[in-house]
Amino acid sequence: MTTTQAPQAPVRPRLDRGRTAPAPGRVAPKAAKRGPARWRGLIWLVPALAVLAIFVYWPLLQNIVFSFLKWNIYSGDQTFVGVDNYTELAQDPIFWKALGNNVWYAAISIVFQVFGALVLAAIVESVRSERWRKAFRAIYFIPSAISLTVAGLLFYFIYQPQTGLLNVFLDNLGLGQFSQAWLGHEGTAIFAIIAMSQWQGFGYSVLLFSVALQRIPQELYEAANLDGVGPVRRFFQVSLPLVREMTGLMMIVTISGAFQVFNEVMVMTSGGPNNSSQVLGTWLYHAGFVTNDFGSAAAIGVAIFVITLLLAAAQLAYSRKRRVEW
Repeated sequence: MTTTQAPQAPVRPRLDRGRTAPAPGRVAPKAAKRGPARWRGLIWLVPALAVLAIFVYWPLLQNIVFSFLKWNIYSGDQTFVGVDNYTELAQDPIFWKALGNNVWYAAISIVFQVFGALVLAAIVESVRSERWRKAFRAIYFIPSAISLTVAGLLFYFIYQPQTGLLNVFLDNLGLGQFSQAWLGHEGTAIFAIIAMSQWQGFGYSVLLFSVALQRIPQELYEAANLDGVGPVRRFFQVSLPLVREMTGLMMIVTISGAFQVFNEVMVMTSGGPNNSSQVLGTWLYHAGFVTNDFGSAAAIGVAIFVITLLLAAAQLAYSRKRRVEW
């Protein structure tokens, strides 16, 4: 006895999520458009990449080449010396003094312009009155609107030994024994410059952190209040984790800026007294335009670039690992 099997339906290709398969020999419309659209988007990046290549990357490569030369910029004589400029730099005590001053500058700036500014921004944003919040932001931002040259000249007169406002203020408080020539003493010159720089840049950091704090959903603060969390715990458990990206960005900007300091030192001390307030930027200027050793100046520039690049890369890697999604 034979049995007849029912004819089976032709097997159709399995489709995902209800999509229809393209006919043979045809390309899906999205896939066909994706390639040209991607190239059209990249075309808009060409002008920016060209500007970066001309004004950033090409000068950087030139500077690296110059660091292997002995170059008199006035006569134009160039002699290839290999790594001699780097060897002399490693044996130069003033270079290490300048590097140490930059490290001091970065450490103090992190304390005040990152963590101090974050705390102050949280206090300002906790003020209930919108009018007072705006007023405080404006008050703290005003010093940042002053140029570094003007701020340096202002504090140059504040630090004057006889008629300067700081020593007069200490005398009126009965603390005249602490009065001194702040910019004329080797132990205080660099710290006096750093104090001026913190005053000038503090308000800008406060404003950026205020913007970051405003982006945090208010529901999180309301939930913390319902749980009985106080303002200090609320800052550490809600605000601080959710502004971590801005904190990382400010760390990078602050550290990079600390190793590129130039204007305030030149205006206030020019690296003195006795090279005690030299930083890498002023020592680069001294090597290139005072002693006419452009190769050594280029080597210092390469050192600044390598230091800032390594610190920025380390900070970016650390920030990615501790990123918070919300």
